[in-house]
Amino acid sequence: MTTHDSESTSFLYPFIDSEETDAQSLLDDLAASARGKAAESARLQKESLDEYGDGLMAAGIDMADRFRRGGRLYTFGNGGSSTDAATLASLFSRPARGRPVAAWSLAADQAVVTALGNDVGFDLIFKRQIIAHARDRDVAIALSTSGNSDDLMTALTEAKQRGLLTIGFAGHEGGRMAAMASAGELDFCYTVHSQSIHRIQESHAMLGYRLWSVAQEHMTRPAPNSVEAS
Repeated sequence: MTTHDSESTSFLYPFIDSEETDAQSLLDDLAASARGKAAESARLQKESLDEYGDGLMAAGIDMADRFRRGGRLYTFGNGGSSTDAATLASLFSRPARGRPVAAWSLAADQAVVTALGNDVGFDLIFKRQIIAHARDRDVAIALSTSGNSDDLMTALTEAKQRGLLTIGFAGHEGGRMAAMASAGELDFCYTVHSQSIHRIQESHAMLGYRLWSVAQEHMTRPAPNSVEAS
């Protein structure tokens, strides 16, 4: 392991830098660390589900109604959250079971993202796509471990003004996403209360799966008045 590699991973496994010479002891420390992280992740996921169970049910039902009316899902995030957004969009558009719906990650098209970043500025890369494609029956989900990313906030504000169902996944104390939800400027905000980016993103994935499962369950039920919009 190079010095650079050691420095970049020391925050994950600090005992590796403690000049450990006993291989078995090191393996035991690694195993204990993995078990501790798994236990913390499971605890955080359960707490998040307990806290947001009603909100996830309400949002999932609203999503199902919009999908039955031809609504589409747009997901977006930065960095690691952009890959989580892509995974969430794929879950809805290409599920292993159930009904697929139209869903896109707005960070997936590199040509569009780089063109908008170059031409109008990075803060508008998601807002401009919402303006171009979204309709009032659609759904917008933004993922951020801080809840403070400018490009997400501007896109959520635009989506809300256009009548989309707006959902934010945040971390830490919720940041600006939580403030928007408190002010009625965001329909739903699910904040994972942790200081660990890794644990936050693991819980975001679980919350996204819960939204999908609720939406799937309610899409199989008869639409209001037993008539689905074309």
